[in-house]
Amino acid sequence: MSATRGRLVFTDLDGSLLDHHTYSFAPAMELLAELDAAAVPVIANSSKTRVEIESIRADLGNGHPFIVENGAAVFIPRGYFSAAPPGTISRGDYWVYEMSGGRQRWLDALQHLQARFAGEFDHFYRAGPEGIMSMTGLDAAAAELANQREYSEPVQWLGEAARKQAFVAALEALGARTLQGGRFLTVAGECDKGRALAWLRNVYRAAWGVEEVVDIAAGDSGNDVAMLEAAGTALLIRSPVHDYPVLQRSDHVLRSTQCGPDGWVEGIRQWLAVTATDNHEHRT
Repeated sequence: MSATRGRLVFTDLDGSLLDHHTYSFAPAMELLAELDAAAVPVIANSSKTRVEIESIRADLGNGHPFIVENGAAVFIPRGYFSAAPPGTISRGDYWVYEMSGGRQRWLDALQHLQARFAGEFDHFYRAGPEGIMSMTGLDAAAAELANQREYSEPVQWLGEAARKQAFVAALEALGARTLQGGRFLTVAGECDKGRALAWLRNVYRAAWGVEEVVDIAAGDSGNDVAMLEAAGTALLIRSPVHDYPVLQRSDHVLRSTQCGPDGWVEGIRQWLAVTATDNHEHRT
C-alpha cells in the first residue's frame, strides 16, 4: 500500500540541535541516525549562512534541503527531487527559492542610518571576522563563514531599548524587515522561517504525492516563532540564557525540559511516538 503521508523535521541550529555554548550536536547523533534510517528528512532552518550550514550538514551527514538566513532562501540539492520545483533558480549545485533581496540592499540601509544612530549599533560586515569572533565566541574560520551572507545582515544593538525601537522603525521605513534572535537583530526582506517552511513542505507533498505531510519545528528563540507557528507541531527547546519563545498557538506545542540537543532529542522522540504510522515513509 502506498503511503498517504510523510514526515519532516524542521530545526533551528544554535541552541536547538546545537548546544548554545559549545555548538555540539553529540547528544542527538543516535536519533539523527534513526531518523535517517526511517527516511524522515531533517531540514535545517536557521539564521546561519549557506556556507555555515553546508559545513554543519557535512558534519551531520545530512543531504537534505535547508533554509538559510531566517527564511531568506531555500537551497535544494540539484536532483534531490525529480524536477526543479516551480519558482526556483539554478545556482551551482542547488535549486534555490529566494524570498529576500540581496545583502547589499540592507548594508546600504544601515549605512544610511549610521549618522543618526552613531555608536548605537554594529553589524557583521562592518565588524569583520575579528569583530564577529568577539560578538559570538566563534573561532576565526567559523567567523569567516558567518560573514559570507547573501540575503541579510545581523546587527548588534548597543544603545538603549527606547532608541532600538526608533532604529527598527527607521529600517522598516527603508523597506527592511527586522527579526530579533537570541543574540542579534537580523535585517532582511519580507521573509521568515515560517514562510520558507510552508513553501518547502508543499514541495515535499507534491514530490511525494501524499495527502498530508506531518511536520515538527524545533526552536529556542524569537526568530524561530514564525517557524514554530507554521509547523504541525512546535517544539520549544529550553534555553540556558532566556525564556521559551512566546507563541500565539496553544495546540500541538511541546516544551523540552532539557536544553539544546538533549532537549531536541527529548521533544523529537515525543513527537515520533505520537506520529508513529504504519504508512511507508518516502525516500526522495
